Amino acid sequence: MTGETMAARDRKQSVDDGAMRALLKRHACPIGYHQLRSRFMGNIATPDMQASPMQEIKRIWNEELPEFEDQKEAEAFFGALLQGMWNGLGAHQKRNDPFKLARVKTAPASYEYLARLAKVRREEIEGFLDGLFAGQKEMDFPESAHKAVGILGELRALFAATEDLATTPPGPADVSSLEQTAKHLRELTRISEVEINTIIQSCRKARQQMLETRVMERPHRLH
Repeated sequence: MTGETMAARDRKQSVDDGAMRALLKRHACPIGYHQLRSRFMGNIATPDMQASPMQEIKRIWNEELPEFEDQKEAEAFFGALLQGMWNGLGAHQKRNDPFKLARVKTAPASYEYLARLAKVRREEIEGFLDGLFAGQKEMDFPESAHKAVGILGELRALFAATEDLATTPPGPADVSSLEQTAKHLRELTRISEVEINTIIQSCRKARQQMLETRVMERPHRLH
């Protein structure tokens, strides 16, 4: 891919993201774009065979869908979320196209930057797990996914602790210490992505096996 092609793709992606953020703001989405994105990914991955994108959208909007001025506005809303965002995220079930957490603009190490980065990562993990559990308190996961869910819970706690510390710092900033913490958060981000994609792949295989089992158990019709 040429540099010019990559630049064009990046421009298109930024426009798409901007349009989606504007749409979510217009319809008073209760969560941020980065969290909605990870929550959709979790719901795509869920082993709950009864889960559906429409149910998840309704859950996100506190069991009440947004009000629309007309049919055209409703079609634009669901088209952007389902045909656009949901279907686009579905491609990350492929091993060669893993899911990535949102890009947080880098900045010089400071308490403000650490708080922002930790907050985004905490909310993304919470969103992914919320979508994964699809409104259920408990769920049966394959062994590898179960282990990864536990690790994600620990990572979420680390991001939350860093967010709290950076929001109410104990004293003057030590630049070297802040830079080390920023580096640590970036490494935790990489680990989070590995665990999330472990869950996506593990649950994808489990769903395929459940579907195959259902087909085999379905009684044959006599003609």
